[in-house]
Amino acid sequence: MVFSHRMAALAAVVVIPLGIAATSYALTDSPESPKVPPKVELESGSPSATPTSTASPTPTPTPSDEVVSRPPVSDDNDDDDGPGDDG
Repeated sequence: MVFSHRMAALAAVVVIPLGIAATSYALTDSPESPKVPPKVELESGSPSATPTSTASPTPTPTPSDEVVSRPPVSDDNDDDDGPGDDG
């Protein structure tokens, strides 16, 4: 009698996970391969750059050409108005 209980327990330990795995495998969908369109078309009305004048008397500097001075350095920390400041 004890041997049959051990066999039933062993069968349950083996069969239940295998049944769950088989069910999970059977219910999964196989993903479809992505479909690539045969031709990609861009909008035909894209804006183009039209120069307003051909000869500019003074060229405007680009942002990389501008020189900006550094702000003054101060050691005090009085300008913080965060929580916990007393005044």
